[in-house]
Order: sequence, then structure tokens, then C-alpha cells
Amino acid sequence: MKKDFEDFKKFITGKKVGVVGIGVSNIPLINFLVDLGATVTAFDKKTKEELGEVATDFNNNGVKLELGEKYLDNLSGFDVVFKTPSMRIDSESLVKVKKEGAYITSEMEEFVRYTKGKVYGITGSDGKTTTTTIISKLLEEQGYKTWIGGNIGTPLFSQIENINDEDRVVLELSSFQLMTMTQEIDVAICTNLAPNHLDMHKDMEEYIDAKKKIFLYQCSNGILVLNRENEITYGFKKEAKGVVREFSSKRKITDGAYYKDGILYIEDKEVCKKEDIIIKGMHNVENYLAAFIATKDDVSIDIMKKVAETFTGVEHRCEFIREIDGVKYYNDSIASSPTRTLAGLKAFDEKVIVIAGGYDKHIPFEPLAYEGYPYIKELILMGATKDAIKKVFDKLEQEEGIKINIRMAKSLEDAVKLAKEKAKVGDIITLSPACASFDMYPNFMVRGNKFKDIVKNL
Repeated sequence: MKKDFEDFKKFITGKKVGVVGIGVSNIPLINFLVDLGATVTAFDKKTKEELGEVATDFNNNGVKLELGEKYLDNLSGFDVVFKTPSMRIDSESLVKVKKEGAYITSEMEEFVRYTKGKVYGITGSDGKTTTTTIISKLLEEQGYKTWIGGNIGTPLFSQIENINDEDRVVLELSSFQLMTMTQEIDVAICTNLAPNHLDMHKDMEEYIDAKKKIFLYQCSNGILVLNRENEITYGFKKEAKGVVREFSSKRKITDGAYYKDGILYIEDKEVCKKEDIIIKGMHNVENYLAAFIATKDDVSIDIMKKVAETFTGVEHRCEFIREIDGVKYYNDSIASSPTRTLAGLKAFDEKVIVIAGGYDKHIPFEPLAYEGYPYIKELILMGATKDAIKKVFDKLEQEEGIKINIRMAKSLEDAVKLAKEKAKVGDIITLSPACASFDMYPNFMVRGNKFKDIVKNL
């Protein structure tokens, strides 16, 4: 049973509130908390100069700022603390303030607790953004007022009073957002799971446990959508509290969604043909199957077919940029793990020249080499992980005698230059990093836009 937001308004009024992190989602949150009558202090590693107008606006709005390297030193004496998603709940500062009696929460937890709309939550290692976007398109085409948030879309908590019972809410949820989630999500979708974010999680077990939070608090009428072909997600079935729906790209599931002989089905009814889907690749077939079976109570098969045959894809996700001298360039900057890169490579009908490398999330690169080599014509490596990735491909050559030509780049500009030099008419060059961007860029979107700028200026 959803809580009444009036209760939160009464609770937060007059409270001393700390908000850790002055990022995209927390800026509107901070202003909203002030509007609700809270006394707010905002904490961030950035300096006042780096925050610029944001800091000025907060000062003018009565928000106290704790900034710089030692920004968490004064996280004490608060009634409520909103943490940024990437901040571990067992961090020393949070443990200390919790012992003092503070209520620790996050923007997404409070949003799910109080929103009136039916919530679709999507998580997984790969395919989250595309599946989230497909589900939102399906619901919008069916006529629902649809709100998109979490990792994508817009921060929603500050808009919570505009969301009605008949609206639909679609949330892309990361393991960081789910680690402390204890709220019911009406329809939970887990696309797949593979090693990821092991720079932030203690181990794979903690990562998996975080993902489980998307369904562990459901009631008996909650819906959990699972990938039948992913061993980890299929294992969630035995812990499900509600109704489990499955999807598969490899076997017939009469009461689920499945792919067979070039056709996508839902409960044995044909939805569309694979060849008619605009966004290519079996990973996108799986994304559609997950979206279809998740939304079947709200969306007609005719609408499902229409969206599959008209949706052109998500920016930075196997996004075609341009063709130069017979060479096609694609931006797959969203591919921040080896399995995500593999899915992108498999979408092409030929071997491609791949630009990879970036921030080290401490996840193994063996899948990129041992499963990816049939799809790679040339490999251009950059960033903090370039030596680690090369080491795995060297190991592949030593063990299997399979050699992939590798060139090392000093920057993204240099990587594009090297790729262009190697490319011949008919080749494809794709930025598909298999890593996060944080060693060189603030996020995958900035990285993708930079790549697009470089290619457009060739």
C-alpha cells in the first residue's frame, strides 16, 4: 500500500536535512525540500567555483553548503540524510550520523514510497536503458501519461504531486539505487545479470543481492519479469513474492514471451517479425520480449507491433553517426561492460573495428576476448584499462593461437585517427568501450557526444 505524500510533507517540515551529492537528481530534490519547509545543508566534493551558479542559487535559497575534499566532516546532527546513489550505506560518515539517530534515505526510495502511479522498475547488467525506453514508448502509445526516471529521464521526486493514480511510472534502476530499496515495485523487470560495478560492490554476491531488491518487497499481486536464458536471473524465481513472467530468445514459453523462427510471440500470439524491428540484434529482441511480457496488462499487441516497427533506438546505443569514404561510424558509448559491448558487436553482420577502454570497474575482460574475437576486425584501446584489456587478448593468442590486431591510443581523438587509418571501404568503426567513462569523461553521454563531434569533424 502506497503512503500518502501528505505524511511526508508533515514529516519533513522543520527537519534538519542533509543531502549528500549536488548532482542532476539532487539539485531539484534540494530545492523541493526547501519548498516543503526543511532546513537543508548540501554536501559535495566540488568547490563553490566548480558548482558556479548552482552554489549561488542555493545560497540565495537559504541552503547551507559543505564543499571540498573534507565535505563530509560535518555530516552530523541531522534528522534526515538523503544520500547520493553511489554512496555506500556502510560508509563511515553515514554510519556515524545514523548512530546519532538520523533517518537515512535517498530520492528514489522516497519517490517509490509515495508515488501514486503504477511503477515499472527495470534493472540488469545490460539492456536497462533500451528496455526502459521501449516500455515507456509502449505505455505512451497506449495513451497513458508516462513518467520516466531513475538513471534516465528526469528527477521525479520534486514532481511527485503531479503524478496521478492512472499514470504510469517507468524507472531504470541501478544496483546503487536498489541497495537500500525497501519499497514495493509493481512490475519488476530484470533483463540479465553478469559481473559489473565490482569497483563499488564488495563482490558479485553483493551486486546480485542489490539487484534482488527490485522484487523482494513485492506483494502477492506484484509481477516479476525474468530472463529464462540468464542463469542468475532465472534463479530469482524461487525467491519471488508475486507472479513470475518469463521471456526467452531460445525456447518456447507458452505463458510468456519468446522468439522462434524469426518471430516474436507473447503467450503464443505473434507480435512482430524480427526483420521488421528497426533496432537490430538479438539483444534487442530480448529487450522487446521483456517489455512485451511486462506491459501485457496495459498494452495491446497492435501497439507492441507498432512500437517495434517504428522505434529508432536510444542515443549512444549502437547509434549510427555518419558514413565517410565508405566507412560507417557508430556510437555505442553506453556499452560500459564487456557483455554490453558483446551484444552491440553481435548486432552487426560483419567484423568491426572497435574502440574500447576506459575507467576500471574491476570486472573481467575475458568475455570481450574469448567471446568477442569473432566479431572484431581491429581493436583500438584507450584509457585506464587499455593494458588490462590487451593482456587478456594476449592471453587468448597464447592459449588459442587467435590473434586480434591491437593498437594503443593516447586519447579518444587518437583512437578515431588510428581507426580511420585502418579502415577500408565497407568497414564499420564503433566506439563500444566495455568500460565506464570516468577516467576521461563525466559519463557515457559526454563520451558519446565527444566521439560524435570528432567523427562529424573528420
